[in-house]
Amino acid sequence: MRIAQVAPLYESVPPKLYGGTERVASYLTEELVRQGHDVTLFASGDSVTRARLVAPCPQSLRLEKKCRDPLTHHIRMLNLVFSQAPEFDILHFHIDYLHFPFSVRQKIPHLTTLHGRLDLPELAPVYRDFEEVPVVSISNSQRAPLAWANWRATVYHGLPENLYRLCEEPRGYLAFLGRISPEKRVDRAVEIARLAGWKIRIAAKVDAVDEKYFHKEIEPLLSDPRVEYLGEIGEREKGEFLGGAAALLFPIDWPEPFGLAMIEAMACGTPTIVWRCGSAQEVIDEGQTGFIVDSIKQAAAAVEKAVRLDRRAIRQVFERRFTARRMARDYTRIYESLLARGSPVAA
Repeated sequence: MRIAQVAPLYESVPPKLYGGTERVASYLTEELVRQGHDVTLFASGDSVTRARLVAPCPQSLRLEKKCRDPLTHHIRMLNLVFSQAPEFDILHFHIDYLHFPFSVRQKIPHLTTLHGRLDLPELAPVYRDFEEVPVVSISNSQRAPLAWANWRATVYHGLPENLYRLCEEPRGYLAFLGRISPEKRVDRAVEIARLAGWKIRIAAKVDAVDEKYFHKEIEPLLSDPRVEYLGEIGEREKGEFLGGAAALLFPIDWPEPFGLAMIEAMACGTPTIVWRCGSAQEVIDEGQTGFIVDSIKQAAAAVEKAVRLDRRAIRQVFERRFTARRMARDYTRIYESLLARGSPVAA
């Protein structure tokens, strides 16, 4: 199958450091290539792939300090995609709704994976205007605000099986991984660790929009000797960081569409303690790969239960549910359905 994967340009594919959507696009692209498909990846020029790379900009836009208007590069990318569209059997987009006006005006089958939150009120009119566009959710809970959209399936994210190793002997700390922002609630994570009597290590980036929040709300918490802030880490450091943790704290305060960190921890055999928000109940098997909680007190109590979980069994759940091989297989079925043209609209 000749497949175009169209990624955002904000980070390279895969990202050097933080970046969920681009990371998933990379895992999917590489697995499709491994399975023998002819894949072209539209992404920034500093991306690394075994697919054919088409780059509308030389490097990821987060690293391009002189870039004031990232939309210009995405428009150039769309021009490249649709000028080459007849070369492909299917176009797979990971850039939200940006391409919708172009996609509906050409005949090549296309699919869009929606990676972000969908509960923003300004989104509904756009998706109403383009109800015919086939879309994929990354959790069932993500769909709720746009339940009437043309959902083809829910496809959970997956990681390469050999990306992270099982670590059966953690090193006595709790972990927070991701981004420092009000909705990610690293402040809750620190409070949970304090109440449970554990050290916490925080590996997270701070976007420019969250710098004021970081300095005002989070920086004062870092003076505690049991709180260690590592800053932003990359994939090479992530396995050791997550594998060494007794548990990952994921005390989110927003409708998380998926939560890649939870399955990254799972791949290391590390349990997750997560707030009852968004995709939590779909990703975490209660009492097996972690615990779903509603309060800081519950989360602190869950720490001692989490450290007694079978880390080998957690890794086995990852291998069964959240590999890139399974993810690519799910998407291939959808591609075939779209190419057949006679498949049912919803799944």
